[in-house]
Amino acid sequence: QVHLVESGGGSVQAGGSLRLSCSVSGSVYRNSCMGWFRQAPGNEREAIATVYISRDLTHITDYADSVKGRFTISRDSAKNTVALQMNSLKPEDTAMYYCATRTTNGCWSGIRAGDFDYWGQGTQVTVSS
Repeated sequence: QVHLVESGGGSVQAGGSLRLSCSVSGSVYRNSCMGWFRQAPGNEREAIATVYISRDLTHITDYADSVKGRFTISRDSAKNTVALQMNSLKPEDTAMYYCATRTTNGCWSGIRAGDFDYWGQGTQVTVSS
């Protein structure tokens, strides 16, 4: 069984930064895909950043166009954590943010929430204008 716990959400003004962290317990292989999702009221849960570690130990990342250049996902296998650094935040970034992982290998562009097996409880991010 895998257990994920997010932290680091909060309220910030537009242009500010926040860092989310996801602590993972249980068996997660380094080539398992880990991702950050967000869901605003009335919207579907969308993937915004994913990471997995390839066979040559390269961290392969992918981002939604809406956050590319502003958000950075990172994974620390030794500490079993996944972080999301969010810079230049905008009001439209306001949402509940979730960490997730899947039990099979790798991520791919266009990966969806239904492809993931384990989820955290979420942490709220609110960006005011």
